[in-house]
Amino acid sequence: MLPETKAEALKRLSYIEGHLSGVRKMLEADQYCVDVLKQTYAVRRAIEKMESILLTGHLHSCVVEGIKDGREEQVLGELRDLYGLANR
Repeated sequence: MLPETKAEALKRLSYIEGHLSGVRKMLEADQYCVDVLKQTYAVRRAIEKMESILLTGHLHSCVVEGIKDGREEQVLGELRDLYGLANR
C-alpha cells in the first residue's frame, strides 16, 4: 500500500470511528430518529470515500505490480470479486 494512501485511509477511519461514537451517543440519548439517520448517512458516505481512496491506491500500486509480475488473471479476478461485493 502506498504510504500516502495508508495515511489518508487511517485519517478517514479515525473520522468514521468518531462519527460512529457520536451516533451511539445520539441513540443512547434518544435523539430524534431523523437526526440519527442523517448521521448514519454521513458515516456511509465517509466509508465510501475511504473505500475509494483504498481502491485508487490499490489500482496505482498492487494492480500495476501484479500485472508487471505476470499475475494478470489473479489481479483481474480480485477486481471482479471486489466489483461483485460492491454491487450486492
